Amino acid sequence: MPDWLNDIWQVAPARAAIILAGTFLLAGLLERGMRWGFGLLNARTRWQLPEQVLDAVRRPTFVTVLALGAEWASREGHLHERVVFVVRAVLATVAIILWTWAGMRLASAALHRRSRNGLPGLIQPSTLPVFDIMAKVTAMAVGLYLVFLAWDINLTAWLASAGVLGIAVGFAAKDTLANLFAGIFILADRPYQLGDWIVLGELRGRVTHIGVRSTRLVTINDIEITVPNAMIAEGKIVNEAGGPQRAFRMAVSVGVAYGSDIQAVRDALMEAARAQAALLADDPPPVVRFMAFGDSSLDFTLYVYVEDPGRRELILDALNTEVYAALAQANITIPFPQRDVWLRNAPGG
Repeated sequence: MPDWLNDIWQVAPARAAIILAGTFLLAGLLERGMRWGFGLLNARTRWQLPEQVLDAVRRPTFVTVLALGAEWASREGHLHERVVFVVRAVLATVAIILWTWAGMRLASAALHRRSRNGLPGLIQPSTLPVFDIMAKVTAMAVGLYLVFLAWDINLTAWLASAGVLGIAVGFAAKDTLANLFAGIFILADRPYQLGDWIVLGELRGRVTHIGVRSTRLVTINDIEITVPNAMIAEGKIVNEAGGPQRAFRMAVSVGVAYGSDIQAVRDALMEAARAQAALLADDPPPVVRFMAFGDSSLDFTLYVYVEDPGRRELILDALNTEVYAALAQANITIPFPQRDVWLRNAPGG
């Protein structure tokens, strides 16, 4: 090193200025290098990192390098120890805030990209807002904790108080939290979708809204019912639109008199199904099954498939009408139970 440069370096303010200038130059070169490396990575690999990654980390990296250089310069400038601490804490706070903001942006971009892939899992378009908020809150909590550490603030008492407060809030809002977590798992597992007809105990309706806290159903009587997700998660869900086939199967049971022609009964029931073909699905086709020998009848069941489970009552009414007419036209008797009553010691002898 030349003597004149060495003489300048021995002067504390000049040494601090040189460090600041070099740090600023290094930060600028690092930023340009990140742009070049980002473009080269996307051009020659399959990773294809989105622009949000570079936009999120470029400015925090620049400020972090500049902050490290400024902290070094403050120490080399022989400033007071308290001044050095304040400078270091302020610069660290700025860097932490920027990195926290970058982490929030990166987490949000990753969650949005994951939800758009359509892959199975907890992160879906319907659950995206919940996870987005959770990621941002976590990033802010970590950033706030690091800021306190930068200023040498003891958080032991604060953390203990927060733990007690968290337990109290958890007990007070346990029902809300149960509905929240149940809603997340329902949205992820997808036991039903919008438009499906489901049965929950004695309740049957079409799903019109799936939320994080509750699910709304519209019954056949055009009544909207809101069901908490915790109740749905704890009960049995019957999805009439689920299964490998979208069509919903219905059964019409009827008993005919003993001695009836079985093939004639089958033909009559199939004729009734063909008469209502406009209301039924083509695939799978209707089918008739001889189910049992009853006490006073031969029991048959006509199975049909419908596209819209919401029209079950309408189709059942039409099919019952056609079945009764077809059996009457074929002179097939629908028996009814008969009982003989014997009386002993009747009044009057």
